[in-house]
Amino acid sequence: MAEQSFDVVIIGSGPGGYIAAVRASQLGLKTAIVERDKLGGICLNWGCIPTKALLRSAEVYMLMEQAEEFGLSAEKIGFDGKKIVERSRKVADKLSNGIQFLMKKNKVTVIEGTAKLAGKGTVEIERDGKTEKINAKNIILATGARARELKGMEADGELIWTYKHALTPKEMPKSLLVIGSGAIGMEFASFYRSFGADVTVVEVLDRILPVEDEEISKQAERAFKKRGIKIITGGQVQKLDKGKDNVTAHVKTKKGTEEITVDRVISAVGITGNVENLGLEDMGIKIEKGHVVVDKWCETDAKGIYAIGDLVGAPWLAHKASHEGVLAAERIAGVKDAHPLDVTKVPGCTYSHPQLASVGLTEAKAKEAGYKVKVGRAPFQANGKAIALGETDGFIKTVFDEKTGELLGAHMIGPEVTELIQGYVVARQLETTEADLMAAIFPHPTLSEHMHESVLDAFGRPLNF
Repeated sequence: MAEQSFDVVIIGSGPGGYIAAVRASQLGLKTAIVERDKLGGICLNWGCIPTKALLRSAEVYMLMEQAEEFGLSAEKIGFDGKKIVERSRKVADKLSNGIQFLMKKNKVTVIEGTAKLAGKGTVEIERDGKTEKINAKNIILATGARARELKGMEADGELIWTYKHALTPKEMPKSLLVIGSGAIGMEFASFYRSFGADVTVVEVLDRILPVEDEEISKQAERAFKKRGIKIITGGQVQKLDKGKDNVTAHVKTKKGTEEITVDRVISAVGITGNVENLGLEDMGIKIEKGHVVVDKWCETDAKGIYAIGDLVGAPWLAHKASHEGVLAAERIAGVKDAHPLDVTKVPGCTYSHPQLASVGLTEAKAKEAGYKVKVGRAPFQANGKAIALGETDGFIKTVFDEKTGELLGAHMIGPEVTELIQGYVVARQLETTEADLMAAIFPHPTLSEHMHESVLDAFGRPLNF
């Protein structure tokens, strides 16, 4: 290994790293990828994929409980928490193994070990107590991030959990406190509530899911409360007292300090980049607030060294990391039509029940940016497919520039909106105007029809409500 040289060496094999490797190889670059754990990174092994498997189990269970509404009968409905987790792990393992196949198919050299920068064009790799070096004309850092922990409230894996512990519970807790109401926090709140846990969510800001449009956020709070999830906004967990098999949280609220005793606590207060022990400082690579600083092409201050994905900061999303992986690989290969990332075209999804999805500017952000906006809303209670599905809560909201007709943003809450959002993502990518969207034909009966209705409503032309 010491004598090997590559055009590109990628450190980390998550959705940013492995996609960068595939694209670099496609472009004719001799490519290696270094991974210290399992191929696929956090996303495939401990994040996006296994959580969706868990949430699918929750969705099916909720439907079973509603069988009578559909003219069906189901007796002795129950669940096996161990089997739910086992299925989730099998799904993750299958996809991780799939990455191994992709690397082989694309002739990417996979190196097991822990890597760090060791001077210009050199990567040092430690494996089984031995250290070796490989040469690299270009390096892509894709080491990802980990859960950020509150001081004095660090996870122990038993009573206090991060997302990783919450994926593999030894048993389903009867009560749960979730600190933080972002996508991760609300997905776990939704999952555990589906199986009967008494769930409380504490958010330090004045509303849950604070990155979402305010109307969507408020609708989500109503929906979660309707499901029996307790929500405390403007609250701060000041300390956690561990008992033998429970935790008492001291929560400062607008009304004073409240003590909440639960079986388990999930800390979902954000993430911080894996910047340690990479040799970044020795290479003059800048770090701010736990993340690597890069330019619009994902290149660091050290020429020939790139960084992508969660390592470089928000939005902390797998598909954003993959896009940056392609961008970095194409930049290295000299692809002429490569374009910098536009974060307003990156969709965000929350796979709870109800689902949430968005792309572009919120109504508030659009107004702050100086736009005069036209806003459309289409409630799912007026959608035939949603009524047939028995899921009519929620709506679709679109935000347009009144002057040009540009679609500035789209925001959804309700059934399958994490699939629907891609229609508006494509629209923004193609710089579609309101005229194009209004002229488009949407299939009937579908949930997507209400994407059309929301656009029509923005311009005073709704046809079905």
